[in-house]
Amino acid sequence: MTHTLGIDIGTFETKGVLVAHDGTIAATATRPHKMLVPRPGWAEHRAEEDWWGDFVHVTRDLLAQSGVDPQKIVAVAASAIGPCMLPVDAAGAPLMNGVLYGVDTRATVQIAALNAAIGEDVILARCGNALTSQSVGPKILWLKETHPDLFARTAKVLTSTSYLTWKLTGEHVIDHYTAANFSPLYDVDRQEWTSDLADFLPVERLPRLMWSTDIAGRITAEAAAETGLAVGTPVTCGTIDAAAEAVSVGVAAAGEMMLMYGSTIFIIQVTALPVRDPRLWYAPWLFPGRHASMAGLATSGTLTHWFRDHLARDTDFASLAAEAAASPKGAKGLLCLPYFSGERTPIHDPGAKGAFFGMDLTHTRGDLYRAALEGIAMGTAHVVETLSDIGASPTHVRAVGGGTKNGVWLQATSDIAGVPQEVCGKTIGASYGDAFLAALAVGVVTEDQIGRWNPVARVIRPEPAPAYARQYPLWKALYTQTRDIAHALGNQGPGAG
Repeated sequence: MTHTLGIDIGTFETKGVLVAHDGTIAATATRPHKMLVPRPGWAEHRAEEDWWGDFVHVTRDLLAQSGVDPQKIVAVAASAIGPCMLPVDAAGAPLMNGVLYGVDTRATVQIAALNAAIGEDVILARCGNALTSQSVGPKILWLKETHPDLFARTAKVLTSTSYLTWKLTGEHVIDHYTAANFSPLYDVDRQEWTSDLADFLPVERLPRLMWSTDIAGRITAEAAAETGLAVGTPVTCGTIDAAAEAVSVGVAAAGEMMLMYGSTIFIIQVTALPVRDPRLWYAPWLFPGRHASMAGLATSGTLTHWFRDHLARDTDFASLAAEAAASPKGAKGLLCLPYFSGERTPIHDPGAKGAFFGMDLTHTRGDLYRAALEGIAMGTAHVVETLSDIGASPTHVRAVGGGTKNGVWLQATSDIAGVPQEVCGKTIGASYGDAFLAALAVGVVTEDQIGRWNPVARVIRPEPAPAYARQYPLWKALYTQTRDIAHALGNQGPGAG
């Protein structure tokens, strides 16, 4: 039986899966890595060790577990966190750590400068997106302005997936969905790179544009020797992890939404037409003629890890979830602003700060943890509300990611956002979507077969919750009324005080 290989590089972990053409899983494997935070507001990975090293390790693990003949693997697809910024030299060697997606907020000065030079309206019209911490263009400009020596040696600027594809095939490629995050260097109407808006990077230094299921190249002898894969195996262009995760649960038609509970909340909704709104992100979808509206919170699963590591070192996530479940909805009047790394959509405020508000001596650790989960749920509801405001309410919501194991978090999200959430039977995630995209690329499956690969197993429906109806408006007011204080705190230098 033929198989396809899917590998996904996440913020804290790499996952891989080897799948038969009927969707049967032959093997799964994982490998953890760390997100590096060398300075507040920065977030990085090591491209060679964390991205390529994990790919090699997980692939060899899958082959060893399954016993599948590498010659029977008909295609490989990878996804990874994105959009990232990785400069490489003429030999393809990384010149620095990969700068991560919107959780990295180092380029705020460059965002302001580009907005002033080009015009926010022009950028939105041409690029489909406002410049935010999610945008790669300002981070490239940051590199040029702060590290001119490295910039002078930069032959290509890659993202995480395009680095993997280069290591596998020797080709520099990127899919349109990822490229749309390189504002102001990508024109969404022409669907091509542009230097019309800014000329800080020649477009020749960017990867070649493709669609996600286009074949980028084939496994080289060098890559085969490292991974154990067969020379000549087709490799797709790949995409961002969240898009592959959406594919894994059958998000395909206009109105269908993927709600990913991971290190961050990430939302993708497929739309019939482009949606341009500065509060959200836009990109062409993985296939020609379709579009996507995206949103993401900056700290979600990362906040739960922070809570456990600093406030609950004596327990595990299951025990914390049980403590949260014992607290009533509304956490006895506690509010949590989950902006521990600033915030992305819909407020786009890198200077936002996290907070627990309303505490008294009766509150317990379980109340605090429930408030944190509910704060993330309120941030998610804020995005759903924004989509509704622009006439793009979701018709179906598919919940994915590790957070779907937390019943309190799932139910709070449905209750506050007012949407049912469908959870599919296979919760492997983006790597499973990669395996399907690989099968699709070589004609082993058709797009509609994902429903048979991964059918819906359960539905979380909204329940009446007076506490949420009262507290959600207060949660939004808490941010607006404390924003100036948060910004003032953030503007204090190391020697302030």
